[in-house]
Amino acid sequence: MMLKKEIFVKKNTEITEPFSVQKLKKSLQSCGAVKKEIDAIIAKIQPSIYNGISSNEIYNKAFSILKEYNKISASRYSLKRAIFDLGPTGYPFERLVGALLREKGFKTNVSVVLNGACVTHEIDVLAEKEGNVYAIECKFHSNAKTTSNVKVPLYINSRFLDIQQQWNTNSNHKTHLKQGWLVSNTRFSQDAINYGKCVGLTLLSWNYPKGNGLKAHIDSLALYPVTTLTTLTKNEKHQLIEKGVVLVKELISASGTMKNIGLSDSKIKRVLEEVKKLCYFT
Repeated sequence: MMLKKEIFVKKNTEITEPFSVQKLKKSLQSCGAVKKEIDAIIAKIQPSIYNGISSNEIYNKAFSILKEYNKISASRYSLKRAIFDLGPTGYPFERLVGALLREKGFKTNVSVVLNGACVTHEIDVLAEKEGNVYAIECKFHSNAKTTSNVKVPLYINSRFLDIQQQWNTNSNHKTHLKQGWLVSNTRFSQDAINYGKCVGLTLLSWNYPKGNGLKAHIDSLALYPVTTLTTLTKNEKHQLIEKGVVLVKELISASGTMKNIGLSDSKIKRVLEEVKKLCYFT
């Protein structure tokens, strides 16, 4: 009996790995797709999988089919790509990180200039909770292949230490600058992770820490970016971002903004229906 030849998938990191039906099922389950939908998607995709296919092509096939069955699950399934689509600047990503922290009970300010002991620094997000302050650097990348190596946390930690020295010796400050954070929408090298652990720099990326990364936080809080929505065109999404609307939840009170970018009343109604379902509003 001839053994079936194993099919390999090329990931964004250029690494190849065997195609796994179980892995595809798991990713579809995590966005809320039900068994009937998952089975139908796998049945349609599997015959078209070939050796050397990219993970992007598999995603595009699955997303296209899932969108036909369940637009809300498709929106959640597109989250990783939707964060990349927040670019080209990193400011919308900073807004997203700030919103996540506010949901966790922090007071936040985005794009803050602080004096260090040696030089002045611009901090992407300054967060405060229970008398402790956290300086957060957001590293947004438009390319999924980009990895933050150890040089990045080394640089971020040196900036934090300069600010911390100035902050905690200033008698006018009633809070304590406790810790630096580094948040990325891609991944960290193992050396970067090891260094962060060693110096007490909190690292957060798409899937790090495992099971508690950006994806897990966004899903649990339903803080989806507007770029996840299936009822808006790419151009409409970017017009909203330019007007300061970054989060899906913000559209609940942004009908005027949607009218300003040319959306009809009927389309606004469809968008708001998707928003309510995606963010669990009743």
